[in-house]
Amino acid sequence: MSTAVLAACQALRSDVFVEGFAPEWLQIDGTQIQLQLPFAAKQAAEELIQQFKQEAPQFAHYDWTITVRVEALPAKAATVPAGSSAPQVKNVITIASGKGGVGKSAVTLSLALALKAEGARVGILDGDIYGPSLPTMFGNLTEKLTFTPNRKMLPVNCWGIEGNSLGYLVDTEAAAIWRGPMASRALEQLLFDTQWSNLDYLLVDLPPGTGDIQLTLAQKFPLTAAVVVTTPQNIALADAQKGIAMFQKVDVPVVGLVENMSYFRCGQCGHQEAIFGTQGGDDLARKYQVPVIGHWPLATALRESLDEGKPLQVSTPEHELNAVFAKSAQQLAANLWYLLTPQAE
Repeated sequence: MSTAVLAACQALRSDVFVEGFAPEWLQIDGTQIQLQLPFAAKQAAEELIQQFKQEAPQFAHYDWTITVRVEALPAKAATVPAGSSAPQVKNVITIASGKGGVGKSAVTLSLALALKAEGARVGILDGDIYGPSLPTMFGNLTEKLTFTPNRKMLPVNCWGIEGNSLGYLVDTEAAAIWRGPMASRALEQLLFDTQWSNLDYLLVDLPPGTGDIQLTLAQKFPLTAAVVVTTPQNIALADAQKGIAMFQKVDVPVVGLVENMSYFRCGQCGHQEAIFGTQGGDDLARKYQVPVIGHWPLATALRESLDEGKPLQVSTPEHELNAVFAKSAQQLAANLWYLLTPQAE
């Protein structure tokens, strides 16, 4: 009977589990099935199991237990500054954009919370030295960092997400007037001198562009992969293209593209309007063979929730946008594993 269950599990596939549930993820003992996932997609697995029970009613009485044990994937070697140490983080993913104003920081926090909901331990490094936004989105603008006896920064913790930002070290109203090398060094310190816990994913929210900070990160940090955020607008796509090209040139795989502000839906009549154009993100993804992990709408509710320091997943868990965030997070985690793990080759 377990052989039949195993075959059924492998045959049941989705956009997240493109090869079904692999045999090495499963332990079958009578009618008890233990599923251990190597990437954060617990809710996606639960949905697939419900489908499994509907399509194979002979196995509907089986009891499932799902655990997530995220695997560390290959990453670029890090250049650790003297006196510092490499972070105990399994996967470092940079969230980048070619230009500002595309909602990159909102995407970063939304993905982080969605990955946590999928069973992962997640942190955010606010890499926008000139305009740190994490304290605003976390709703703790006045919080300051504490330090260990050996002068390591302890990250703040909000809704189960670890985070660090220059905004916790300087006055929120002070201007960061630094030359490129100074800003790059500050970013290095935020990564290497923070005492992160054993995270599954650390998302690095980069400033827009392809300048000193981005190159420092791409060349010196232990990056696993990158996600690029754009809007469908031509001017944003042109800059996003430069970002993708930069990561590909320094051998950092781009495992996802988020097209933000894809459309606006009227709250009164439900009409959808493509304010910034259509198909731009999809065309760019095809050109560079990058998977699209989400088309996110321009939403007032998301903007209001982040301005108030209480993200949509926290303030309004039932909001329909949270399902969009969840799908993108599941796709990101799956893409990382399927594209980078040696077993998937």
